[in-house]
Amino acid sequence: MTILCVRFQLPPMYEAALPQLLGLLEEFTPVVEALPPDGALADLRGAERYFGRDAVELASVIRVRALALYGVDCVTGAGPGPMLARMALRDARQGLTGVVPEGEEREFLAGKPVAALPGVGTATARTLCEYGLDTLGRVATAPLSTLQRLVGVRAGRELHEKAQGVDRGRVVPNGVSRSLAADRPFDRDELDPGRHRRALLSAAEELGTRLRAVDKVCRTLTLTVRYADRSATTRSRTLSEPTAHSAALTRTAYDMYEALGLQRARVRSIALRAEGLAPAEQASHQLTFDPVDEKVRRIEEVADRARAKFGPRAVMPGSLAA
Repeated sequence: MTILCVRFQLPPMYEAALPQLLGLLEEFTPVVEALPPDGALADLRGAERYFGRDAVELASVIRVRALALYGVDCVTGAGPGPMLARMALRDARQGLTGVVPEGEEREFLAGKPVAALPGVGTATARTLCEYGLDTLGRVATAPLSTLQRLVGVRAGRELHEKAQGVDRGRVVPNGVSRSLAADRPFDRDELDPGRHRRALLSAAEELGTRLRAVDKVCRTLTLTVRYADRSATTRSRTLSEPTAHSAALTRTAYDMYEALGLQRARVRSIALRAEGLAPAEQASHQLTFDPVDEKVRRIEEVADRARAKFGPRAVMPGSLAA
């Protein structure tokens, strides 16, 4: 068990605290990969030898330090590789590390549904289940040629290996997420365009807040609309300039939504994703003499300071729409 997957229990929109927590992990190993907004992978091979403790014992030390120094609890999973550590995290309980012991990978995976394997989407899982391959144990014992006929040559080989517990992934140091997403599901299939737009406004303001919290700007905004029949429409647009300005993100989201020309569409959820992230200090901003825009930017700054001081609910998404 050399790889640790950690999920810090951070409040929403608090990615700004993640760099400090990553620094805590880097006290044990330099091989740390960020998994924004609230997680990380750490390769503890060197740390186990240096500290004379295994990954589970080190996970306990990390949890205690995170609580003592930052008041943040965490849940951890440990395994021989990144994929297995992630899956162990799903089985972890508060205060206990989920573990995949080395040499017991196949036993750990055998009874899990095929959809539990990272990289297996809904369509692939449905295809496999139609042929009785509904658990990873059955996939592991299925002939490789059968899997390749069902899902393709390369995907079939990777699926066969992963189901047998072969984890070829690695932890990439300093890996930084290149996107942030905000999803807005509806309680029921929604026909009202007004509620669609309110969901877009809320998602765009959340993305703007999260981008500013980590001093990032985005170059591209992607809109995904999912419908009642499980189909989806995705549109992307490159922004005129990289930004973390909520108003600019909202305008772009509205434009993409209007371009879809939805008429009486039964929408199940709306999601926005900010892509092509870059440091805000490297981005240029076109000066404007629009007093309304400047006022909104000043209000954003005040709202961000209020969130940093009083918590993420100090200013709720959508409250700056006026």
